[in-house]
This record gives sequence, C-alpha cells and structure tokens, in this order.
Amino acid sequence: MRVKSIALALAMSCLGTIAACARASSAGGAAAPVPVTTVHVINDGRSDMEVYVAGAPAGPQTRLGTVPANSMADMIIPDRVMWMNSTPLKFLADPVGRKRTSVSSSIVVTRGDVVTLRIPPG
Repeated sequence: MRVKSIALALAMSCLGTIAACARASSAGGAAAPVPVTTVHVINDGRSDMEVYVAGAPAGPQTRLGTVPANSMADMIIPDRVMWMNSTPLKFLADPVGRKRTSVSSSIVVTRGDVVTLRIPPG
C-alpha cells in the first residue's frame, strides 16, 4: 500500500512538471513583436501638408496624417504597407488647399527604420 501511494505521488509530481514545461515552451515560442517603422516629417514650408505613403512602383496610397507648416511630426508606417521585410516606398506630401503634390523617389525601407522626410520651404 505504501509503495502504491509513493508511486502515485511520484506520478503526480511528474505530471505537474510536464505541464509547467509545456506552458513555458508555448509562452517562449510566441511570435516576436513586429518592429515599428516610422517617418519623421520636417515641414519647412508655409503650408500644412497631408502626408501619404505608397508601395512602389504603383501601390495604393495610405494617408499617414497632417503636418502643420513649419513643424515636425513622427508618423507610423502601417505594417500592411510593409509587405516584405524591406519594401520600396514612395512618400507624397500634398499641401492642404492647393493642387501641387510633391512625390519622393522610391526608397527601400526596412521594418524598424526611421525615415526622415524634409519638405523644403516654398
């Protein structure tokens, strides 16, 4: 009888250890967080600017936000735009209330990068 109770206690402790190890390995196997990719916009112009990003060569435009005249803003590039780890992107700056749109050349952006976009005066 005593041997059976010792064997039962040993089996229960082994099951508890196995369950704890299984929880630890599933928590450790979680996906790594996706690094945030941002654009730092410096608007030296006299107009407020709507800023967009587009996948190159001809992807759809995604609005990032507005940068007031003579100010700076940091904007997050949505992960859906970054369809690969390194993605060619174009940035567009559209003056509020005007017809002129400035477009950057295509640049390759890697997840986690901080891209600086400077809008010149004038």
